[in-house]
Amino acid sequence: MPFNSFEQYPMSWKPNINTSSTPLYIAIAEQLEQDIKEGILLPGTKLPPQRELADFLDVNLSTITRAFKLCGQKGLIYASIGSGTFVSSDAATNKILLPTNNSAHMIEMGSVLPDTYANEEITRYMKKMLNDSDFSKLFQYGRPEGNVWQTEAVAKLLDKVGFQTDQPILLGAGGQNAIVGTLAALFQPGDRIGTDPITYAGMKTAANMLGIQLVAIQQKNGEMTKEGLLYACKNEHIKGLYVIPDFHNPTTHTMSKETRKMIAEVARQKDIIVIEDAIYSFLKEQPLAPIAFYAPEKVVYIASVSKTISPGLRLSFIVTPTALRKKIIETLYTLNISVSPVMVELTARLIQDGVAQTILEKHRLYAKQQNTLVNQYLGDYDILGDDECIFRWLILPEKFTGVQFELLASKAGVQVYAAERFAVGKSKPVNAVRLAITAPDNSTQLEQALTVLKELLESDGDYTFVD
Repeated sequence: MPFNSFEQYPMSWKPNINTSSTPLYIAIAEQLEQDIKEGILLPGTKLPPQRELADFLDVNLSTITRAFKLCGQKGLIYASIGSGTFVSSDAATNKILLPTNNSAHMIEMGSVLPDTYANEEITRYMKKMLNDSDFSKLFQYGRPEGNVWQTEAVAKLLDKVGFQTDQPILLGAGGQNAIVGTLAALFQPGDRIGTDPITYAGMKTAANMLGIQLVAIQQKNGEMTKEGLLYACKNEHIKGLYVIPDFHNPTTHTMSKETRKMIAEVARQKDIIVIEDAIYSFLKEQPLAPIAFYAPEKVVYIASVSKTISPGLRLSFIVTPTALRKKIIETLYTLNISVSPVMVELTARLIQDGVAQTILEKHRLYAKQQNTLVNQYLGDYDILGDDECIFRWLILPEKFTGVQFELLASKAGVQVYAAERFAVGKSKPVNAVRLAITAPDNSTQLEQALTVLKELLESDGDYTFVD
């Protein structure tokens, strides 16, 4: 660093790397990561311009560029073309959302889980399969293409959400794996994909792992605007778009028909790939046509039975444009994201025999019952979500941030997830938490959790915790 040249210069970050023995760009990246994790650099902080930081440290500009690239791939910082580089809103939060391992002292309302009723019915059905003379043939490697009988069953289920397609249907080992496989097949490290400013945490972790940057698209009334999407295509150079049209996770919003058509139109006009995550669509009694219906050649449509029938089935459906099918199949094979023939056959039979539909209807009924309790306890607060949705989005009073409320709830024995976990880029999330209302073991346990949450909301952060 030039002697005395920047002592009084107003910079938001002045790293000290004089004692490091590692390559300079790694040392800078490590210092930046450490300062973010220790709270020295807060979410949303604008970092010094790269050239200015290079002058300050007396290093080549390429050294700073490489350091920022490392941190960007980890999701710690976010570069907005024309605006600068910022500490990501979720940089200090845990992006991995896992259940609480059934802790006796913690009621699970963080991870989105369907009620467990269906597991017993599926078990009874599977026992019947064991008596089939050719059951042992199912213990082979699975293929993403499945067979005609199985893809016909999938098409029958998709018809329930108003999606009739002649596009190829592939099978994946769960919705998250389908997302990872699609990203790895169709995008490269450094590519940029548009999303909602608040989006599914699993998409964020997948993008981080693959070195893909998510770009928050401008919204109005909870939906992407055409102006925002066109701006991102032109100025942020996005190559794809990720959306959850039905029961958006975590905000619960259902996208309008007009916005679905608009996204299809822009995808065609700007030649971008849309990943349509329809994981919750089966829960809707009166679903709207998916985006894939309007632009099948531009949309990779992903649905799953994990949230709507049973997580243990580990099966997803990927409706892919013919032109992209080969790439996705090859990537699923390379990543060894194979499906279990046992689970594929079981799911196909559940669908063909009408058992899957019965389970879906019972899930909806249970969700409505649980939501009645949620409305009873938290109805005086701004809590979003339809009665069919298995999670809710609680807008907090101004006295709480999402992170603060998550910590308070956890200390009181209830796991919820803060909005900060779902934030994209430099977007400052609303103060909110997601409540998984079918994750508790039963209605009694849900009422216990809601009682705790209501008491927390009514407190001033001085809640008395019982040991």
